[in-house]
Parts: sequence; structure tokens; C-alpha cells
Amino acid sequence: YTRGTVTAFSPFDARADAETLRKAMKGMGTDEETVLKILTSRNNAQRQEIAAAFKTLFGRDLVDDLKSELTGKFETLMVSLMRPAYIFDAHALKHAIKGAGTNEKVLTEILASRTPAEVRNIKQVYLQEYEANLEDKITGETSGHFQRMLVVLLQANRDPDGGVDDGLVEQDAQVLFRAGELKWGTDEEKFITILGTRSISHLRRVFDKYMTISGFQIEETIDRETSGDLEKLLLAVVKCIRSVPAYFAETLYYSMKGAGTDDDTLIRVMVSRSEIDLLDIRQEFRKNFGKSLHHMIQKDTSGDYRKALLLLCGGDDE
Repeated sequence: YTRGTVTAFSPFDARADAETLRKAMKGMGTDEETVLKILTSRNNAQRQEIAAAFKTLFGRDLVDDLKSELTGKFETLMVSLMRPAYIFDAHALKHAIKGAGTNEKVLTEILASRTPAEVRNIKQVYLQEYEANLEDKITGETSGHFQRMLVVLLQANRDPDGGVDDGLVEQDAQVLFRAGELKWGTDEEKFITILGTRSISHLRRVFDKYMTISGFQIEETIDRETSGDLEKLLLAVVKCIRSVPAYFAETLYYSMKGAGTDDDTLIRVMVSRSEIDLLDIRQEFRKNFGKSLHHMIQKDTSGDYRKALLLLCGGDDE
């Protein structure tokens, strides 16, 4: 069961696809249209089979060929589609924490939105692929309460969903109220512990109770009481607890809104959610921003890059 826009293609023939791709990139000039049509209409597992067939038939590396034949954002998108699904997040995190400056936006987006099982998998893959401990890498590049919240999320020990205890809901809501609105200064630890460890269904109830007690949405309080990277991370966590598709709809909207496009975010979200919940993200996008994701991509991008993104997006919800 998936709410993705990209599903397994049938009837699938990895060798035929490999041959078509080789022909599209051989000799003078590249037939980009053929490349993008094949790669956006096969799921990730099938793309890996195509890459294997490509190597078997031609002794060439498909990703290397894509890199040498394509350029710019279109190249980045095609290469991202070719990254094995299991390594996608680990790879994104590796690049977010390497070299000068850390990309906090990527750390926030991935660690706030992934399930505990997904986070455990990311840590394992990171260790296997990069022979390094993800938590050590992240703590080495971050600090303060932002770092602490990331560490809590990396533990992937959020309570499983089960029956919700009204008494505990009331208690957590009161604790958050006293830690934020009622206090001179903010007790960030309380926000970190409660938002990072309680179950999703419990927290949804806590947010409702919080509103009743304080007269504020929890987002408004976080906005007022915290700042910088910690604020962005806490808000992302709250939004993902309310609805992961709504969080990604907003992330996509702001990657394209205003001057310039944050193409890295646009590519990362479109590729990573294409087989999971992009249909739900489209629905939330339409509901919350009064226009379709398809329409916004159409308006904000161009060329083969746009063609490929629109195919990944699937239909238009205008």
C-alpha cells in the first residue's frame, strides 16, 4: 500500500530499458526526453535493475554516463532518482554535515519527518556505507538545544501509538505551558523531551489540550519562545506530528515561493516522497495553498528539469 505517484512499471524489461538509455546517450547529443521518461516512470527498485543491466550489457556505469551527458539541476534530479532508496537519506545527511558549514535545513527535514524505524535504518546504513557513527557526526557539527533535540530524535525511541491517557495529556500540556508562556525565559528541555519522546496520538491530544489551556497553538508559543535552528526544528517536529504530508506540502511550497527556487529541497522531497506519500502531499498542497503542486512546478521551473518534475508529480489538482 502506497500513496506514491511512482509505482512499479509493468511490463518491465530492464535490458530493453538499458538499451534504450544507451542509445539515448550515445554519440553526438543526448536525447534527454527519453532518459527522463524512463527514469521517472520506473520505481527505484526497477532503476537499480536497469543500472545492473546497463553494466552487464555495456560495461559502463549508468550514473557516470548520466553525469557526463547531463548538466545542472536536471542532472542532479536524474542522479538522485538513481540513488538506491535505502541509502537516500543517509547520503543526504552525509552531504549536509560535510565540509564547511552544516546544512541544518536538511538535518531538520529528515530527522523531524522520518519514523523511528526509518531513523534506525538510516543510522545503520550510515555506519555501513560511511564507516562512521551518524550521531557522533551530527553532535560534532551542531550545538546547544538544537543539538539536543536532534540527539533525542536520533534515539528513535518515540513511544509507540496506543491508548492515550487523558491524565498524562493534561499533565504534558500543563508542563509545556509552564515551560513556555508562563515562564520568564523558556525551559527548552521540557519541549525537547515531550516533543521528542511521546507518541504521535498522545501529542496530537496534547496540542489540543494546550490550545484549551493557553489560548495559543503550540506553534505560536514555539515561535515566540525559541529562535534560530531550534525553533525551526521544533516547528518541523510539531508539523510532522500533526501531518507529515502537510509538512512536506509546506516545505515544497516554500522551496518555490518568492524569488529563486531552493532546487535542492525541491529535488530531495520530490524524489524521496515519490513512492511514499506524494499523492497525499499534493492533496494537502491544494488544500492549504489554493493552487496545485503541478501548477507551481510548471510556473517555477523550466526545460527538461520541469518535464521530469511534472512527471514525478503525476496529475494536476487544479
